[in-house]
Amino acid sequence: MCPMLPTSTPIASASTDASLILQARHHDPFAYLGRHSDGRQDVVRAFIPGALSVRIADHDVILTRVDDAGLFIWQGPSGKVTPRYQLEWTTTAGTASAYDPYCFPPQLPDYDLYLFGEGNHQHAYRIMGAHMKVIDGVQGTLFAVWAPNAERVSIVGAFNAWDGRRHPMRSRGGSGIWELFIPGIAEEALYKFEIRNRDTGHITLKTDPYGQRFELRPNTASIVTAPHTYHWDDAAWLEKRRQTDWLHIPISVYEVHLGSWRRGAHASFIDYRELARQLVDYVKEMGFTHIELMPVTEHPLDASWGYQTTGYYAPTSRYGMPDDFRYFVNLCHQNDIGVLLDWAPAHFPRDAHGLAWFDGTALYEHADPRRGEHRDWGTLIFNYGRNEVRNFLVSSALYWMEEFHIDGLRVDAVASMLYLDYSREPGDWTPNIHGGNENLEAIDFLRQLNQLTHELHPGTLMLAEESTSWPMVSRPTWLGGLGFSMKWNMGWMNDTLAYMSKNPIHRHYHHDMLTFSQLYAYTENFMLPLSHDEVVHGKGALLNKMSGDEWQRHANLRLLYAYMYTHPGKKLLFMGDEFAQGTEWNAATELDWYVLDYPLHQGMRRLVRDLNMLYRKHGPLHHYDFDERGFEWIDCHDSSQSVLSYLRLDGKETLAIALNFTPVPRENYRIGVPQLGDYVEIFNSDSTFYGGSNLGNGGVVHAEETPWMNRPCSMLITLPPLAAVILRPLS
Repeated sequence: MCPMLPTSTPIASASTDASLILQARHHDPFAYLGRHSDGRQDVVRAFIPGALSVRIADHDVILTRVDDAGLFIWQGPSGKVTPRYQLEWTTTAGTASAYDPYCFPPQLPDYDLYLFGEGNHQHAYRIMGAHMKVIDGVQGTLFAVWAPNAERVSIVGAFNAWDGRRHPMRSRGGSGIWELFIPGIAEEALYKFEIRNRDTGHITLKTDPYGQRFELRPNTASIVTAPHTYHWDDAAWLEKRRQTDWLHIPISVYEVHLGSWRRGAHASFIDYRELARQLVDYVKEMGFTHIELMPVTEHPLDASWGYQTTGYYAPTSRYGMPDDFRYFVNLCHQNDIGVLLDWAPAHFPRDAHGLAWFDGTALYEHADPRRGEHRDWGTLIFNYGRNEVRNFLVSSALYWMEEFHIDGLRVDAVASMLYLDYSREPGDWTPNIHGGNENLEAIDFLRQLNQLTHELHPGTLMLAEESTSWPMVSRPTWLGGLGFSMKWNMGWMNDTLAYMSKNPIHRHYHHDMLTFSQLYAYTENFMLPLSHDEVVHGKGALLNKMSGDEWQRHANLRLLYAYMYTHPGKKLLFMGDEFAQGTEWNAATELDWYVLDYPLHQGMRRLVRDLNMLYRKHGPLHHYDFDERGFEWIDCHDSSQSVLSYLRLDGKETLAIALNFTPVPRENYRIGVPQLGDYVEIFNSDSTFYGGSNLGNGGVVHAEETPWMNRPCSMLITLPPLAAVILRPLS
């Protein structure tokens, strides 16, 4: 039923209400507009700016114009007008008709509103935003938005000439949610929310925080999207993901920025479907197990690479439609490739159309700039203490897993979330209730996030980009951890790149930069990242971080990759690094694919492909990535020759790895091994196949009963210059 006026209220007089409607200031337009009855008489009121006449088409009832601005009223006997009716109006442009939005009752159940306010609505995206529906046989779109400090919220779009007077929304009281079902609004309709602040009267136009599709930048309107009917063909993949113990499988990630991996004609973007066809073939050939996409969540500025998000529920329109992105994920899964998505809940941009000061107040962010602003990035920080904000973010994470079958999220900038004084000067931050610098609300949010994603979607991965020594990032929440699946090992990355940049003459002074990682390697579930962050902002390409001439730089990079793939931890490599791109990554152009015309770059790509295949094939290289049982030093002390040697084990097979970090070949270099017999050289980064000098061990080396390095046996091997070798017992 539509709202009823109390019998004590004169049904024909509501001057205050009428004035507020005319001024577009009414907090509760349903109290005045629409059909109202006191049991004896009905009154129907409609406000249609620009209308010359209005009638109820179903009953041929004529409304009387009572204000030149477009306010019309009819009053008559009760029951004359049915609960759902169509209005027909004329303007100077012609005649139009539609069901009256103000004759429909509230649509959002109280239980949903309760869960939302409590912070426990795991699927808030199913009620918030714009959803096409059929209500009482009438097709239209139900809109809902959270704006608790607004005096009035309206839906505007081309369907009402972007006039905020036309479709003011219904307030759902203390929930802070506004809703309105507008009949006739169909797929592809552009819309925004027009919000009037209740204290200042200031009016802003905002895109839908829960919008599932947006216009291509620089335009910013949200787009009504129909429920998807995409046919998924990845049931086998999802079931395997659910059943697999990811701790003990190979995970080798290819990090990709879709806008610059490849470009189309005239340097245009390639769409999701064509990217899928090209990228899946490439990744499959190269042997990576997963693709990690830098954010495809909608964002206004290309130069932010997606990390300054405005659409937390929308694949960017740069590369196509939501179903096109579903095709991308589906094709990956059909080819046994997982898809991880970079996700940025640490901050959001200040763009006027986005979340910033959404209802005229600091709603999603903290009002105090000491907690609400990222000085370095010029962005705003989410207020994780608000239930509705946590709902917004948790629901976003689940949305990508449920609606797009994403296999996991890499959570950006976790360190900035954990510390109240992150990148702040003394006096520019406020302590928590205990006087510390920990962001207690953010910690609670991250734990809730990880608990829910793992509980509702077993087998999905939550990865933390966390650069500090915060303990137990990847340990269960019930043990006091944050609950992430893995943590990026930024310490290993920084130490290793710093070491590899040094002239080999000086490396023996810095040997501990390589060995130190084993002191903490099993305190977390670590991923070893050589990511986009290492090849931007003047840092140069990985190849040019290596020391020496051109040949030595390539040899050093081959050695770095061999070290990475034989070191405990899952792997991540940024696009272009697999073929030794020589220039710094530029998001505005495609990768320098032309360098693959040159042998050294061809060799580098072969090396990465073979390392991926070895990593996947041999259990010792992945089974105990997070467990000290999978690693034993042969010799970590040979700093004078800058040589490292170690074993990787899985309880069934043992591999011996030796790495020479100098350009000096080491002939007859003795290493201790656990058993007698022949060992076959299964990998040599100095092979001519990879662009090396082809110095090696001729296929097979014999281990003799000569104790060495606390091992019962040993063998003499040849260590090529700036190279790694992997040997496996034949029996």
